Amino acid sequence: MSSTLGIAVIGAGRMGADHARRIGRTVGGARVVAVADPDGDRAKEVVRGLEGACAYTDAAAAVAAPGVEAVLIASPGPAHEEAILLALERELPVLCEKPLTPEPAGALRVMEAEQRLGRRLVQVGFMRRYDAEYERLKELLDAGGLGRPLFLHCRHRNALSPSWFTSDMLISDSVVHEVDAARWLLDQEITAVSVLSPTPSSAAPEGLRDPRLVLLETSGGAIVDVEIFVNCGFGYQVQCEAVGEAGSARIGDGHAMVVQSAGRWGGEIAQDFTVRFADAYDRQLRRWVAQAARGRAEGPTAWDGYAAAAVCEAGLTAARTGVRTAVELTERPPLYR
Repeated sequence: MSSTLGIAVIGAGRMGADHARRIGRTVGGARVVAVADPDGDRAKEVVRGLEGACAYTDAAAAVAAPGVEAVLIASPGPAHEEAILLALERELPVLCEKPLTPEPAGALRVMEAEQRLGRRLVQVGFMRRYDAEYERLKELLDAGGLGRPLFLHCRHRNALSPSWFTSDMLISDSVVHEVDAARWLLDQEITAVSVLSPTPSSAAPEGLRDPRLVLLETSGGAIVDVEIFVNCGFGYQVQCEAVGEAGSARIGDGHAMVVQSAGRWGGEIAQDFTVRFADAYDRQLRRWVAQAARGRAEGPTAWDGYAAAAVCEAGLTAARTGVRTAVELTERPPLYR
């Protein structure tokens, strides 16, 4: 590896452009050397101002470009598997935005490829694990400060959903974050999923079943409830309360500056996930770069990506049928234990 890690960014949409901006500006020790997107103009726009970076329309060409030592994947989910496998063929460390793959079968193929190499090179971009509040809650739970966990109460709200957002995406693109956070916070697998749907909000676009309540059962006997509401109207809000036998703890209240003036008091609510989790994205990228420079990966694994995909698959079945659905997981390989 060189002293400055050369990175290929696959995907020049919102997340890809945001990551490319962070590399070399917020995150030291790395630089973008290639950006790939089927929309060549969009790729060129991202590399503009990035010295020495080249734009490509083909992911394979970007991964094989001179100076590439690691790959950051921020393309749409269906394109992830191909890009990951291209990187693994060259034994390059990978940071892949969620989902690892849309279906569990694709994630299993990624794990098989990584196991053939005999070492971890893939990290999944579950950035909440790098949020300071989530880290504190994890430390408290691991230390037994709340006793045995009984419940996680989660709220995940967006001001407005994009025009292309579907009912399935409430689970596969939004609740997937709570799926990973719950597995990580509790150190338990999710064994079953139920989905309840009230009458859709009048603010939801036609055909979008928003909001929903998702219930997750865990291998350790805890229950996780997730309110997913992507057209709440007032802002972006992610909250989590852990309830144990000896106490409770809540994060995500957003206690920043509170203003009292003209007979009122209040603060601001973030309108976007890139604002709420800006620091988490920075910390995630810094830690990935530090490990990738050593030719390895830490953080959320391909197994975590597979487990999340399996839970979401069960959640989609539960949402469509109205029936509690068991999560089917293969045996966890030694590489991920």
